Amino acid sequence: MSRLVYCIRYQQELPGLAFAPYPGELGQRLYMSVSAQAWQDWLAHQTLLINENRLSPLDPKTKTMLRDALEQYFFGEDAAKPPPGYTQPK
Repeated sequence: MSRLVYCIRYQQELPGLAFAPYPGELGQRLYMSVSAQAWQDWLAHQTLLINENRLSPLDPKTKTMLRDALEQYFFGEDAAKPPPGYTQPK
C-alpha cells in the first residue's frame, strides 16, 4: 500500500513519493508534502522550462534556476492550487 500525504499542490490526500526526490531539507519537504502525481506534473513542467528556454541541465545557473522554480511551483504564494480551469488528465 502506498504512503499517503496531504498534497500541497492538490490540497487533498494522495499517494506520496517513494523517496525524497531532492537532497537535503528541500527533499524532505517535498517527500512529506508532495504527491507522486504532483511530482510527475512538476517533471513535465521542468521539461517544458528546459526546452522552451533552451537550457542546459549541466549548467550551474540552470540548476539554480530550476531549484528556484521547483520551490515556487510547490511552496510559492500561488502554488497551493492548480491554475483555474485545470482538469487532471485521466
